Amino acid sequence: MAMSHAYDILRAGHQPLRPLFAPRSVAVVGATEKDGSVGRTLLWNLIQSPFGGTVFPVNPRRSSVLGIKAYPTVGAIAEPVDLAVIATPAATVPAVMQECAAAGVKSAIIISAGFREIGAAGLGLEEEILAIAQKARMRVIGPNCLGVMCPPTGLNATFAATMAHSGHVGFISQSGALCTSILDWSLQENVGFSAFISIGTMLDVGWGDLIYYLGDDPQTRCIVIYMESLGDARSFLSAAREVAYVKPIIVIKAGRTAAAAQAAASHTGALMGSDAVFDAALQRCGVLRVDTIADLFDMAEVLDKQARPKGSRLTILTNAGGPGVLATDALIRAGGQLAQLSTETVAVLDQLLPAAWSHGNPVDILGDATPDRYLKALQHCETDPNSDGLLVVLTPQAMTDPLAIAQDLAHYVQTRTSSTKPILASWMGGQGVKDGERLLNQAGIPTYAYADTAARIFSYMWRYSDHLQALYETPVLPRTLGTNHPDREHVTQLLTQLRQEGRTLLNEWEAKSVLAAYGIPVVETHIATTEAEAVTAADRMGYPVVLKLYSPTITHKTDVGGVALNLPDAGAVATAYRTIQTNVAQAVGAEHFAGVTVQPMIPWKGFELILGCSTDAQFGPVILFGTGGQLVEVLEDTAIALPPLNTTLARRLLQQTKIARAFAGVRGWPPVNLAILEDLLVRFSLLVVEQPWIQEIDINPLLVAPPERVVALDARIVLHRSEAVIPKPAIRPYPSQYVSPWQLRDGTPVLIRPIRPEDEPLMRQYHATLSEQSVYLRYFHLMKLSQRVAHDRLVRICFVDYDREIALVAERQTPTGSEIIAAGRLSKDHVGNTAEFSMLVSDPWQRQGLGTELMHRLIQIARDEGLSALHAYVLKDNEGMIRICRHWHFEFTPGDDPTVWFVRLCL
Repeated sequence: MAMSHAYDILRAGHQPLRPLFAPRSVAVVGATEKDGSVGRTLLWNLIQSPFGGTVFPVNPRRSSVLGIKAYPTVGAIAEPVDLAVIATPAATVPAVMQECAAAGVKSAIIISAGFREIGAAGLGLEEEILAIAQKARMRVIGPNCLGVMCPPTGLNATFAATMAHSGHVGFISQSGALCTSILDWSLQENVGFSAFISIGTMLDVGWGDLIYYLGDDPQTRCIVIYMESLGDARSFLSAAREVAYVKPIIVIKAGRTAAAAQAAASHTGALMGSDAVFDAALQRCGVLRVDTIADLFDMAEVLDKQARPKGSRLTILTNAGGPGVLATDALIRAGGQLAQLSTETVAVLDQLLPAAWSHGNPVDILGDATPDRYLKALQHCETDPNSDGLLVVLTPQAMTDPLAIAQDLAHYVQTRTSSTKPILASWMGGQGVKDGERLLNQAGIPTYAYADTAARIFSYMWRYSDHLQALYETPVLPRTLGTNHPDREHVTQLLTQLRQEGRTLLNEWEAKSVLAAYGIPVVETHIATTEAEAVTAADRMGYPVVLKLYSPTITHKTDVGGVALNLPDAGAVATAYRTIQTNVAQAVGAEHFAGVTVQPMIPWKGFELILGCSTDAQFGPVILFGTGGQLVEVLEDTAIALPPLNTTLARRLLQQTKIARAFAGVRGWPPVNLAILEDLLVRFSLLVVEQPWIQEIDINPLLVAPPERVVALDARIVLHRSEAVIPKPAIRPYPSQYVSPWQLRDGTPVLIRPIRPEDEPLMRQYHATLSEQSVYLRYFHLMKLSQRVAHDRLVRICFVDYDREIALVAERQTPTGSEIIAAGRLSKDHVGNTAEFSMLVSDPWQRQGLGTELMHRLIQIARDEGLSALHAYVLKDNEGMIRICRHWHFEFTPGDDPTVWFVRLCL
């Protein structure tokens, strides 16, 4: 029983953005002969750079424009129009769009300005335009944009002065002015583009749409983006995460120095700036962020030409000490590290190089280095197991032959077969090194004018590689998550009650009960509203104890003298109670004192950490972890990540902090069991995505006492106000609503649930149970087991973006654990509101009704997700799948291949 993925050609043919980039006919609305006008430039560019289609000027006052017959309206054009380029005053655009809709125009680029940037009136025009476009199913780029170029086809639907060179970089910019600057620079530097897109204010077509389109475009090898605002965060992250796995995406975003949130009430809020959140989001989807426009295109070039490094260790080979030192500084500042040459490599270089060589990395082979010395040193440095990449630096000296050295280097790189380590070059100098530099570039070796630039680029390469590795490193299932389920009902009831009471700030006891419900250890806490109650509670739990202010209004207790530690007896407790009451009354007023909480004094010696969550307006909940305590804002040793987390992502979050280095054991302290912390972070991320009414959480301090003791000593939780619009998580969490048990016909119980990244080992075992016949029916050809269970393939299956795909597995318990016996998947199409489905049941478990049940659930999920139809291709030999499709009343249409059915179910 099996189902195939739809043919790629079908997707390409139904790509609704195609008329924007490959139109067969273009109408220029607002075409004119007025010198210097946008309408004239647009028309001239379209006819000057033939794209294989027809151009129709639209101008109600002229019978022709630039010698081409003009039409009074779009509707007057007798032929179908794929693309309308609109350059008329903003107020006229809704009427023009209405004409386009009536004429069946498929897409539009609105060049005109004067919309949301001028205020409410312009925003109203945009809303009117969008309503027209959506009703007509017309895709729109703009307004207020430069337009679109597709250099490989010759399309130039912009008012830029020149046409870009053809190449393999897909460029998207939110700034039209920057587009023209980049275009001038690219012509000078001979950088070519597969697409050159000015996106404008993103009324309709946004980042996600264009990333998917360029991801499917065979001409595009790399996507570079200049961004000012994000728009739909989930759409961007979903598209970027899928495409970045196969094509590098590099972003430069304006506003990096914007001030973080002001007057933040929580430690977490004060430490979490919007730009840092954006960085965390890009890291989560495998997108690389750079700081300069030069870096943007340098990275596009190097990721296209060179393999990604497997580590951060760079070997620098140079004929001058100074550039090597500068490159080292740049490398380390950017997060890379120098490779430590192995003893064997040093010994070989000692035999090969003059006695005065540097005897370390950077490898200074001296100013009189010959081509042969360069080449042999490079060969031995590249084979060093401690090195992940190489930078070859040349400075022009009297005895140096830059061209001959470049020729040897180019030949070596083009003919090597035993290594894929990236090799970069810096031929420093003027005209004397240009020929060598040109030869290296032609050989696919990126060159840089300065060695420090090259070192920084290597660090960017490593950062990009590391981000992708983190995304697809198979996690393990947290050890307690499968046995100790969160008490979601308790938390939901508590938060509902508090909201009904009009409260947004939980007291400490309530906050800790929420954490405890999700398996996060908390210190025993009792509320005392009188001095006597405090003493009684302390007597009951035993001394020493801690007293903390209990107040519905005060956020930071230490700021008002609201904490007393290590109280040894009842007398000390009574005194501390009165002192805290007096301190609060003097600092902010007696009405803010409601009593104290009494807790045991934890005797463990450990690390004080902070674990928190704050809600970002664009990305939803964001998690913060790092060094905690009273000086948390001063130390600023924190890192942030987007939930939900798995154990791999949790470990990466830990590793981004300085305090994590101490977890390995320091100054007599034993190492921390990181699995405990990873488990806790995963549970915390589950809490913040499952309880959307929580606006902020602070656990500070979270005490970690090596090796395994973890406890939340203090907690603060704030809820959103009832009238708030709550941002959804930028990354959709695990869809637990689709988990439920079922029984096979023979009574065997199974659990049908969405797939998880942790399922990779189970999927490997599952594929081993499949017969050649089942594999053929599923994939339309035989595929070796080694291919089916390769890590690079399985991660794409198990690491599901639940916003784009829902994959179900049927899991059966065995005496030794569990096994997956079937899998079904819905993959939402990049365009439209439909999805492709696939299904495969393990051979020993076929004819047990499992395929029919999986299809039933996939259909129900498709309805729940708001899809309009399901479709797939099925081999006509696949009798089991055909029987299931007929059972659920799919429509059958012959495919282009006579051995295939195309099946479709309208929902």
